[in-house]
Amino acid sequence: YGGTYTLFSQSLKRLGIKVHFVEGDNPADYERLINDKTKAIYLETIGNPKLEIPDLEGISRVAHKHGLPVIADNTFGTPYLIRPFDYGVDIVVHSTTKWIGGHGLSIGGAIVDSGKFDWKASGRHPGIIAPEPAYHGAVFADVAGPAAFIIRARVVGLRDFGGSQAPFNSFLNIIGLETLALRVQRHVDNALAVAQFLEKHPSVAWVNYPGLPSHKSYERAKKYLPKGAGAVIGFGIKGGKQAGATFIDNLKIFSHLANVGDARSLAIHPATTTHSQLSDEEQAATGVTDDYVRLAVGIEDIDDILWDLDQALKVSQSVLVTAAN
Repeated sequence: YGGTYTLFSQSLKRLGIKVHFVEGDNPADYERLINDKTKAIYLETIGNPKLEIPDLEGISRVAHKHGLPVIADNTFGTPYLIRPFDYGVDIVVHSTTKWIGGHGLSIGGAIVDSGKFDWKASGRHPGIIAPEPAYHGAVFADVAGPAAFIIRARVVGLRDFGGSQAPFNSFLNIIGLETLALRVQRHVDNALAVAQFLEKHPSVAWVNYPGLPSHKSYERAKKYLPKGAGAVIGFGIKGGKQAGATFIDNLKIFSHLANVGDARSLAIHPATTTHSQLSDEEQAATGVTDDYVRLAVGIEDIDDILWDLDQALKVSQSVLVTAAN
């Protein structure tokens, strides 16, 4: 996610924290960058925007061999589609603004601790295993045991940095959780149908969706996400940026928004929105190109969704022909 990349590459650097970015999604790629100062491994269960799926079990084994916790952003995976703790992940984070809330009405996030990681084993985490002066020298690993991380996140992190949700946002997220399974299953059913439709459309150059056999993470999607490979699709529109802009402007059902996870279908051009803060080189490294359009498929009737995509794609190409003439 572009915002996460900026946090890691810029904001944390100003705080003296260095983040190594892994080129690849296999365990060996991660292990090569581990050194004696490494504190954790962070990954996304479904990467944004490439939608690649890492080898969670293999990466977790490597991390634990070196005494490191694995932190997974499971926003795109959702709690319904994948349970990262089952594959060795230690801490899960979510943007609850997305599928958990489900309607784009609230801003929020969540940290979920598995309570399984041994914080004392490696000596890499002094904030958890050393005495805390603000709490009369208490050692969180001793006082809270397996819950040491999440307790410290609350009594120190929340106290000092204020990452708390507004009560009404929390209420909306709780309401969203009640229908999570129903909504997400409809999301992924629709998304697969859309991906298959786009793969055959003459106005589309390529389709990026891990539920398709053509995707490099297809086998991992079957293993880790058997209920469905998420609700986000990327595709390349013939005609590049101009055709992409025309396509988005002519959608009738899809909304032009940078969010994902709404009940309604959304479309965006990442190069000029969600990843616009990145350089051309950084955009290319994350898979964002001028022709790339991202869809977050909603829960509307699938026939309506496909009709909307088809008519907007046809308009995008007719405008190109007119311009050429």
